[in-house]
Amino acid sequence: MTDSDKKKPVLAGGTASVLIGAAFLMATSAIGPGFLTQTATFTGQLAGAFGFAILISVIIDILVQVNVWRILGVSGLRAQDLANRVLPGLGYFLAFAVCLGGLFFNIGNVGGAALGLEVIIGIPHHIGAPISAVVAIVLFLNKEIGKAIDLFTKILGFVMIALVLIVVVRTAPPVGIAVKETFIPSQINWFTILTLVGGTVGGYITFAGAHRIIDAGITGPEKTGQITRGAIQAISITALMRYLLFLAILGVVVAGATLAANNPAADAFRQGAGEIGYKTFGFILWSAAITSVVGASYTSVSFLRTLFKSIDDRYRYVIMAFIIISTIIFVTIGSPAKILVVVGSLNGLILPLSLTCVLLASRRRDIIGEYKHPIWLILLGWLMVGFTAWLGIRSLSGIANLFKPS
Repeated sequence: MTDSDKKKPVLAGGTASVLIGAAFLMATSAIGPGFLTQTATFTGQLAGAFGFAILISVIIDILVQVNVWRILGVSGLRAQDLANRVLPGLGYFLAFAVCLGGLFFNIGNVGGAALGLEVIIGIPHHIGAPISAVVAIVLFLNKEIGKAIDLFTKILGFVMIALVLIVVVRTAPPVGIAVKETFIPSQINWFTILTLVGGTVGGYITFAGAHRIIDAGITGPEKTGQITRGAIQAISITALMRYLLFLAILGVVVAGATLAANNPAADAFRQGAGEIGYKTFGFILWSAAITSVVGASYTSVSFLRTLFKSIDDRYRYVIMAFIIISTIIFVTIGSPAKILVVVGSLNGLILPLSLTCVLLASRRRDIIGEYKHPIWLILLGWLMVGFTAWLGIRSLSGIANLFKPS
C-alpha cells in the first residue's frame, strides 16, 4: 500500500503554507533537547560572547540551507538520489550515515520528551517516553501526513518562542552587552561554533525542510525564489529561538548564578523565574523534543524511501517503527547526557560531505537541467565546505576530551 502523501503537485494557494510548514519542520527538528542543553551550557561558559557563536553559526546555516534547498528543490531529487547521481553508491553511504545519526538523535529526543513530562507532571522516564512516542505515532497515522506535520510543528514552534520570550522579560538580561559581544566578542570558541552548526544543519536536519518540499511537489527552476525564502525562514526561526534562549539564560548567568551541570537549561529557568519558570521549561523541553522526534523520524526514513521500494510502500509504518525502536533503546539503555552535545559535533562532520555532493550536482546539467545556480552561492558554499571540514577536524580533540576520565 502506498501512502497518499507521496510526491504530488501543490496548488499555488497552498505553496506558501507548505513552505512555512517545511521551515518549521526544519527549525523544530533542530530545536531539540540537545539544542536547549547546548545553549544553556555554552551561555554558562561564554556568557555574552556566546552571541558571536550564534551569529557565525547562523551565517553558515543560511549559506548551507540555501544551497541545499535550491539544488534539491530544482532537481526534485532527495539527497540520497542526488548523491548517487554524483557518484554511484555514495547515496547509500550518505543514507546510512544520516539514518544512524538520526537514530542517535532520536534516542536523545525521546529522552528529552520523557524528561519534559517529568518536569510538568512528575511521571517517571519509563512512562513519559512511551506516552510521548504514542503522540508522535498518532501523528503519522493521519492520512495526510504532510499537513499533519506542518500544523503540529507550527503550533508547537510558535508556543516555544512565546514561552521563551516571556522568560526573557522575567530574567531581564543585559541586552546591550549581549549585542556588543555578538559583534565584538571577548572570546571565540570554534568547537562551540561547530557544535551549533552540527546541531542546526548537520546530519538529517540539513535535509528535513528540503525533503518536505520535494514530497509536496514544490520543485523546479520556476520555484527557486519561493524555495530560497523557505530556507531563510527556517534558519530565521531557529536563530530567533536560539537567541531568545541565550538572552533568557544570560540574565541568570550575569546575576552570578552557577548552572547545574546535569541539567543547565532547567536550572537556569528555575533560578530565573522560580517554579513557574521550571514548569515552563518542562513544556518547552517536551515541545522541542516531540517535534524533533517527528522531524528526525520523518527525515531519516525519507533517506531510505527511494533506495528500497519495500520501505517506500510502507513509509508511514517504517517511521512508526523508527520511533518505537528509539523509545525501546531509551527505556532499556538510556541516553547518556554527553550524547546531547557530542551528536551535534558528529553531525557536523557529515555536513562537508553532504554539501560537497550538492555543490558538485549544481554543475551537472543531467541533474539540474538548464538551471544556473548563482556563482556566488557556489563559491560561498565551497568556502563553507572547507570551513566546516576544518572545524570538524578541530572538533575531534574536543569530543575526545569530553570522554577523558576526570
